[in-house]
Amino acid sequence: MCYDMSFFSNIKQIADYLKIQTVPDIHFTPTWHQVAQTFCRWPVVVNEDGYKIQLFEWGLIADYMNTPEKIREYRTSMANARSEKIIEDKRSVWHRLRNQRCLVFTTGFFEHHDAGLKKKVPYFIHLKEQPVFCFAGLYNYSPIPDKETGELVGTFSVITRAANPLMAHIHNGGANSSRMPLILTPELAHEWLDVSLHDAALAKILGYECPEAEMEAWPVKTIRTRKEDNEEVITRINTD
Repeated sequence: MCYDMSFFSNIKQIADYLKIQTVPDIHFTPTWHQVAQTFCRWPVVVNEDGYKIQLFEWGLIADYMNTPEKIREYRTSMANARSEKIIEDKRSVWHRLRNQRCLVFTTGFFEHHDAGLKKKVPYFIHLKEQPVFCFAGLYNYSPIPDKETGELVGTFSVITRAANPLMAHIHNGGANSSRMPLILTPELAHEWLDVSLHDAALAKILGYECPEAEMEAWPVKTIRTRKEDNEEVITRINTD
C-alpha cells in the first residue's frame, strides 16, 4: 500500500510538469515525510473547468461518512484505493468515484521490507529522471463543512496496484504486500485528468505498470518515530 510519502519540492514544479501557465499562490511547506493517517494537506491537481492545483487532505471522506462519528470510524482506511475495485466492483465506493480523478504529486514514497529482522526496514523510492512525479488518485469533497471556514474540504486517496518486480521485493510482508502506488507518466497524467475518459480507457491506465528500471530505492532509518523533517529522513543507510 502507500501510507508514507514526501514532497520536498515546490508548487511551481507541478505547474511545469503539467505545463500550467499560472502558478497559484498556495502555501505548502516542503516535507520529507508525512504519513497518511495524519490527514495532512497535500498538493493535488484536479480538472474542474481546467487544471487546478489544490491542497487536499490525504484520507478520502466519502459521502456516506456524513457524521463526525462515521468519519472517525472509516477514514483511516481510505488513504488508498485498490485499482482492481474501480472498474470491476460496481458496489465499491471507488467505482462510484471513478470520474472524480486527481493527480497526487510527490518526490518519493516509502515502503517497508521484511528482511527477517525484529523490525522491517523502510525504503525510500523515487523515479530516477523525474524530480517530481505523480500517482493516480480519486477525490471527494467532505459532506460536512469545515467548522471554521464553512468550506467543503477536498480529500483524496492514492490508487494502488499490483507491484512491479522491484516493489514486490521491497514490499514483501504484511496483509497488503506486493502492492505499489499507481505511478503515471506525464502523458498518462494528462489522460487521467481527461473528463471524457471512458471506462475502457480508464481500465488501460489502471493496468499501467511503472518499469522498475525507471525507479530507484534505498534503505533509510525508521520513519515511524519522532524525527526532524529534513533530508536525513531519506538518507541512505548501510544494512550490512
